[in-house]
Amino acid sequence: MPMRQKLEEAGVLQPEEIALLTRVYEATCRKFENNSDREQRASRIIANYQLGIRDEDELIELSRRPLGR
Repeated sequence: MPMRQKLEEAGVLQPEEIALLTRVYEATCRKFENNSDREQRASRIIANYQLGIRDEDELIELSRRPLGR
């Protein structure tokens, strides 16, 4: 079962929230990223969302900044 479906069924995130996070993730992809880079970027996006940041542009901007800035 795909992760997206599991999250929706468990009620962890609503479909529109998953769609937002997916858009932010796709908008911040970089060439030559390895799996570790992608996982860290995804974790940062989710962490920022959990901190209450809901604006898509702000999530994109924060996800593009180096850690600690």
